Amino acid sequence: MFLGQYQHSIDDKGRLMVPARFRELLEGGAYLTQGFDKCLMVMTETHFQQVAERITSMSLTDPTARLLRRLIFSNAYPVEVDKVGRILVPGNLREFAALQTNTIVAGQGEYFEIWTPAEWEKQAALLNDAEANNQRFSTLDLSSK
Repeated sequence: MFLGQYQHSIDDKGRLMVPARFRELLEGGAYLTQGFDKCLMVMTETHFQQVAERITSMSLTDPTARLLRRLIFSNAYPVEVDKVGRILVPGNLREFAALQTNTIVAGQGEYFEIWTPAEWEKQAALLNDAEANNQRFSTLDLSSK
């Protein structure tokens, strides 16, 4: 699983150092795509295939499903970790997420996200509001089955 938060930088060629703990999870291949917020998502090949299957099973006549296809597939790129542990982030995705030099890499279980520090701070502020979290997450069932 991808867990934890890490500060990493992108070099002037668009290469991002992947946290050492995440590299072995990407050995079977990975995909980088636009996230639902102002971030990028990196998924293992297996997880990306599961997401792709769910998306492709949606009706083409549903306009929302078509938008989701466009969001995920037109912005998806296969990535490989190079010998020193970096992945290449295409320019259009760097532009979308406003990535410059410094980034936050945040584990999300089955995938990880790449954020600018400013956007991640906004997320952290939301997550640090205990009262709002009680209300926000009250309908989600986290009990074991």
